[in-house]
Amino acid sequence: MAGGRRAVVRVGAGLGALLCALHVQAACRDTTVTQELLKEGFHRDLLVKVELGEDAGGCAVAAQMRLPPGIYVDPYELATLQQHNLTKAVLFPDVIDVEAPEYLARDLLLLLFLEPDARCPRCFRAAVPVHARYHRPAEGTGEASVLLESPEVLLCCCHSEILIDALGQSPACNPVVSEVELLVAE
Repeated sequence: MAGGRRAVVRVGAGLGALLCALHVQAACRDTTVTQELLKEGFHRDLLVKVELGEDAGGCAVAAQMRLPPGIYVDPYELATLQQHNLTKAVLFPDVIDVEAPEYLARDLLLLLFLEPDARCPRCFRAAVPVHARYHRPAEGTGEASVLLESPEVLLCCCHSEILIDALGQSPACNPVVSEVELLVAE
């Protein structure tokens, strides 16, 4: 600008939300998600990594996962981790029978908030402890499979109330990702 003056441009909420939504769509393009089960046995860690298609500076990233009856997150363990700021997650329902076998358990919904990866500006990651449940006895193999579906990646950018007003919901990425299979020894 001439004379070194700066002009302040104010964007209306509707236009701001549209620009923000376009930013989210760009970040969602070419998004990849990986899930890894760390450790062995019935007590494992589920590591979720997201790499966005573009840098989504200032956005919060979360993974929404449906956990099948064969595995669970212990709500007491999760509460302890959150008290020590080691993870951020919300579990639905929040009351879980951790002693129930797989065939008496229900699906769980886990919303896991991911932290930025310092080595990659487009990357986010988080880990949460998961536990395998006992399954019915099976003939021959001595193993049971638990299939983890791909999580839905959620982005919260700009002012969330503006996005919800403009889009009717919070924006979500639906990347094409692989599924993870957990083998449980019986």
